[in-house]
Amino acid sequence: MSASQWGRDLSMGVRFAFAGGREGWIRALLTAVGVGLGVALLLLTTALPSALAERDRREEARSDHTFSQQEIPKSDNTLVILDTDTTFHDRDVRGRMLEAEGPRAPLPPGVAKFPAAGEMVVSPALKELLASDSGKLLRERLPYRITGTIGEQGLVGSRELAYFAGGEGLVKQLEGPASGARINSFGNDDLGSSDPWDPVLLLLVLVVFVVLLMPVAVFIAAAVRFGGERRDRRLAALRLVGSDSAMTRRIAAGEALAGSVLGLVLGAGFFLLGRQLAASFEVFHVSVFPSYLNPSPLLAALVAVAVPTAAVLVTILALRGVVIEPLGVVRTAKPARRRLWWRLLLPLGGLAMLFPMVGQGNDDGTFNQYLVVGGVMLLLVGVTALLPWIVERVVARLGSGGIAWQLAVRRLQLTSGAAARMVNGIAVAVAGAIALQMLFAGVEGNYTAASQYDVSRAQMSVDVPDSADTASMVREYRDTEGVRKVTALSDVHLGDRRGEADAYVQLTVGDCTALREVATLRSCRDGDAFAVRGSEYDSENDHLTEPGTTLWADPGDTPESGDRWVSWTVPKDVRQAQTREDPTGYERGGILLTPGALPEKLAAATSASLFLSVDRSVPNAYEYVRNTAARLNPTVLPMTWNSTESNERYATIRTGLSVGAACVLALIGASLLVSQLEQLRERRKLLSSLVAFGTRRRTLSLSVLWQTAIPIGLGLLLAATVGMALGAVLLRMTNMSIRVDWPSVLSMTGIGAGVVLVVTLLSLPPLLRMMRPDGLRTE
Repeated sequence: MSASQWGRDLSMGVRFAFAGGREGWIRALLTAVGVGLGVALLLLTTALPSALAERDRREEARSDHTFSQQEIPKSDNTLVILDTDTTFHDRDVRGRMLEAEGPRAPLPPGVAKFPAAGEMVVSPALKELLASDSGKLLRERLPYRITGTIGEQGLVGSRELAYFAGGEGLVKQLEGPASGARINSFGNDDLGSSDPWDPVLLLLVLVVFVVLLMPVAVFIAAAVRFGGERRDRRLAALRLVGSDSAMTRRIAAGEALAGSVLGLVLGAGFFLLGRQLAASFEVFHVSVFPSYLNPSPLLAALVAVAVPTAAVLVTILALRGVVIEPLGVVRTAKPARRRLWWRLLLPLGGLAMLFPMVGQGNDDGTFNQYLVVGGVMLLLVGVTALLPWIVERVVARLGSGGIAWQLAVRRLQLTSGAAARMVNGIAVAVAGAIALQMLFAGVEGNYTAASQYDVSRAQMSVDVPDSADTASMVREYRDTEGVRKVTALSDVHLGDRRGEADAYVQLTVGDCTALREVATLRSCRDGDAFAVRGSEYDSENDHLTEPGTTLWADPGDTPESGDRWVSWTVPKDVRQAQTREDPTGYERGGILLTPGALPEKLAAATSASLFLSVDRSVPNAYEYVRNTAARLNPTVLPMTWNSTESNERYATIRTGLSVGAACVLALIGASLLVSQLEQLRERRKLLSSLVAFGTRRRTLSLSVLWQTAIPIGLGLLLAATVGMALGAVLLRMTNMSIRVDWPSVLSMTGIGAGVVLVVTLLSLPPLLRMMRPDGLRTE
């Protein structure tokens, strides 16, 4: 067959798609919409690498911390900058205080001019939040006048909350615990270097991408077959006027090609529309600017070539089992039974590709990325191959029932392939999600762990600046709404001699209630001193706590600079106490003092921390604490304690999965709705005929629900089986024991069923309109 003949036949199919009357262009439009939704998500995927790279570049460009050991002297091109980050309702707010020390001081990216003292420039999202009713508490925390907004170059996301405030005398605060620096430029190349990824995290990334993209490919393949029955009847007319079966298939491929090319155009339009709307949304605290989403030219070209090619191949392969004759289509007869053997080869081949990597994990080598991608793809494609066979076998054995049930079963028996195609995408998505959830649950222990903080004793902590009065700060926090208890502990390390000591011991100061948080005390009153025993950290220096021992405070811990050393002698009446873990999980040793036993000269050398017990039943209790901290010192950020801690990269991958899953679920819902509407359109005359003969609309609606529920139930059952099998293999690959995460299996299955239920409900209004008797009219 010559290429010119192929070209003529394909072009004829294209003309039929757009010039074949209302049915032709409706089918082409439905195909284009289905393909376009998939193409838009594919283009979004190709844009992710550039988006992540641009976020990293902007984060690096606005870096304001210097990691060099050399201190920068004051000059006309230096800037003093302090961190004033905060948190508002689990959202991070990036804050900086600025003080230019000369006319050539560097401006932060995105800022036109320095704000004066008492003024600030804010990100557009923060300005919107502060102007809303929900930002009232945050406005109290940021008592600055807004004089401008931060440009795009100074932000990593469109919904990022950030501000720059002007200040005075900031250089004095650099001598204390405040985080900040004197800089002469923004940006740091050191941020670009990072540790290599371990194999398990790389495996997670590979599997996440495959699982998220496979449903997209399945939906595109299903979309090019919309309106298959009506198309085949039109092709029978072509046979009647002289075309052979091969030419007919090529013409059908031309129709699919037209729909897919139109889908590329619509997909590009959907992507550009979504690209513009991206700035308005934030998913799991991740936002982007439209300029971030620039697809890789090579990958975009690959999508533009692969989608039409796949449309042609899928159409030709689909018509191999259909005999199109001049007098009709031999599809309405009983179809040949589907064979199972070759369908099993796909998942078995996937297992064979993954099996050699079992047990490699973190310590026994890396994973071959090509085998991982190929194996996972074959297993998920196996779902699409096995599901039509399962649906055909099950519906063939379904018996009698009500009228709605019989209508649904008979329809499924005639068109089980179409029913399976409609749910293939959701089945693949659920299977992949179950496998991923099992893998995440299995390796979670390696990347998340219980934190050392005892959240039952305290939920927040605050460091007291050296120049602040600890007692007054304790009163301020105790008077804060939602705070039940404030525990204040001060510390200083004492050496056994002046200068560079050979041994050090920790001295902790607090009232009796506070000291009982760090040691077991039989009795306590103000003026007591205790020598702590049992600490695994300081036990080798217990001799320094003997009565009469003279200890010296390190001058670096005193607020004054100079050579004045502070001496202190362990009192003769020091008592013994047994250590216990403090709220941070640390076992303190050394000496405990009540305020009455602390000399004034030694008190100046201590640094204090406050541990806050918060009443979580009080709305916005954490925000009240942060407001108090900002009022006392804006550079002090109260630390919120969590019961667990997780690896940053692991948390990023999990967040990426959540964002991607949300996009894929949206695609699944939209594509299913288009597919459902297309099938209802093909059965419009049949539905109108049944209504005309007296069939109740409720019966027909219920039959449509059964037609969706039966294949969906079978698809979800298959998806759960394949997903658990894939999850088990992935867990063995990471050298983890196999454990089925049943809550995740049930939740993923339930989400899939919920998406289908929503789509079915949305299709009921069009269904009721199609049941009208005037649907029998024809031209």
